[in-house]
Amino acid sequence: MEWKEILPQLKQYITEFGVHIISAILILVIGFWISKRLTKILKKVLTKRNVDLTLAGFLTSALKFILYLFVIIAAVSRLGIETTSFIAALGAAGLAIGLALQGSLSNVAAGVMLIIFRQIKVGQFVESGGVSGTVEKVGIFNTMLVTVDNKVIYIPNSKLINDNIINYSEKDTRRIDLVFSISYEDDIDKTKKIIQDLLVAEQNVLKNPVPVVAVGELTDNGVNIFVRPWVLTSNFLDTKFRLTELIKKKFDEENISIPYPQSDVYVHHR
Repeated sequence: MEWKEILPQLKQYITEFGVHIISAILILVIGFWISKRLTKILKKVLTKRNVDLTLAGFLTSALKFILYLFVIIAAVSRLGIETTSFIAALGAAGLAIGLALQGSLSNVAAGVMLIIFRQIKVGQFVESGGVSGTVEKVGIFNTMLVTVDNKVIYIPNSKLINDNIINYSEKDTRRIDLVFSISYEDDIDKTKKIIQDLLVAEQNVLKNPVPVVAVGELTDNGVNIFVRPWVLTSNFLDTKFRLTELIKKKFDEENISIPYPQSDVYVHHR
């Protein structure tokens, strides 16, 4: 008699538990499939943005782990198992790990922000925190710069994103700022004409914006002539060096003197 009463309940329990098992399996299968699709989409997006392969692999792996974890928790919960304590323990462990790796995680977060907002790109010449160089790689924890004298500098991403970043390669054109001092005895109009002729002859100097040649300052030692031509960013250094040399040589030919600081010493004899 007891078995006749227990058997229907047992069948009902097995049926309900079987449904829960099937539901959990479906959650796992569908959830893992969706997780893989999302990670593939993220990988394609990062590849199109030319993100460093190491960083792209790290981000896709992190996303896959988080999604898989949520899917497993959902499947276990479907079986009727209490997951509140498990989630609390997982959160506590995550908090402990986060505190222990606070500096490293801040570098990772900063690296992700640098990639998303595209503040710097590989191949660009940038300056930050008193150092400058060409961006060689944006990694998980730091960014690698190569200086003009071929030194390698590693800057932590958190430090880089918190400092001012000067990007010299973001725009197609740049202005060259030159200052030439001449003596008060020299002819200003003649000097400006010499510089303007050299700027017109220089093929790298852009016609628009129009180059500026003007008297900028009257100092104790002489008159400062400000020269402001515009060039393509790729031609900046070559043009700057060449113009500096050509203007100095032309000044020598035209007997235009470049003053230098000097002091007068008076000797008193008793």
